Amino acid sequence: MRYLTILFLFLFTFSCAENQRPAPYTTVKIEPIYQDSLSIRAIDLVGNTLRYAANKGTFGNIDLRNGKIMEGVKKFHTSIPEFRAIAHTSSDFFMLSVGSPALLYKTGEGGKMDLVYMEEGDGVFYDAMTFWNDSEGIAIGDSVDGCLSIIISRNGGYTWSKIPCERLPEGIEGEGAFAASNTNIKTIGDYTWIATTKRILFSPDKGTTWKAFETPVANTEATQGIYSIDFWDKNIGIAFGGDYTNPERNTANKAITIDGGKTWELLADGQNPSYKSCVQFVPNSEGKEIVALGLTGISYSSDIGKSWKKLSDEPFFTIRFLNDSTAYAAGRNRIAKLAFR
Repeated sequence: MRYLTILFLFLFTFSCAENQRPAPYTTVKIEPIYQDSLSIRAIDLVGNTLRYAANKGTFGNIDLRNGKIMEGVKKFHTSIPEFRAIAHTSSDFFMLSVGSPALLYKTGEGGKMDLVYMEEGDGVFYDAMTFWNDSEGIAIGDSVDGCLSIIISRNGGYTWSKIPCERLPEGIEGEGAFAASNTNIKTIGDYTWIATTKRILFSPDKGTTWKAFETPVANTEATQGIYSIDFWDKNIGIAFGGDYTNPERNTANKAITIDGGKTWELLADGQNPSYKSCVQFVPNSEGKEIVALGLTGISYSSDIGKSWKKLSDEPFFTIRFLNDSTAYAAGRNRIAKLAFR
């Protein structure tokens, strides 16, 4: 606990800088901006546009200034993909389906979606994706043939290549990731962290080399493990999860690192919040403020996860912040604007 104590002291004494944020959140106002019979687990904010992808092959975007919605459906032959991961560069939008065949689409000519990667086989199940920059991107999936599935593009998403197992940490039986919120990858600069059901994989060089780090988050059952990670900077990160089949369990489901993921300590163990599928640091909060949400509602911490306050019982799968008081969340049948006060 010594390192965690040092972190708390540092962050609290550092808070005298100019342009401090307002007082900690006490409420959240939830305003639906989109409703349909969909399961929406992937959203992405690009300027004043919110992009999303869901099951039933559905994808689209919402103009946050006027509420205008543009939506499409992508079919693959006679099948209808389920999308749970999306990403963007400055020029293109990408979406990736779960299950076999895994289908990765990129915007093409005239805004149509072009298939740029496909993978078939037993165990194929992709979970999350993101880009380091306009040229280089990464997507991750469950283990196949003895190691985690990781594909990388180095040419703006036009082509993707799978990293061979010999270049990755040795796989663990049953290791995968959860396609719950498109937040089991985090990148900062060249650094990359991947949360699996068993541990954290880390690359300091945009996916060229990898190391594996253990965490104290429970992972003995197939439904347990880390569902989401976020990093404030290259040192301070948070991991959140639990067991979606036992959503009230609040032990060994959240942890913090202050050394870039090498070591982790449990947070508020045995205290709520319980299972959450997505966690994000609040912008402009000096890394002190965190929001986590899931089927058990929306929870908030103003002290780096040491203590938490439940702001709402409303269930969501995933969240992204527009600024330090406004975020957008998606879940079953809806996308909503969240105003924190």
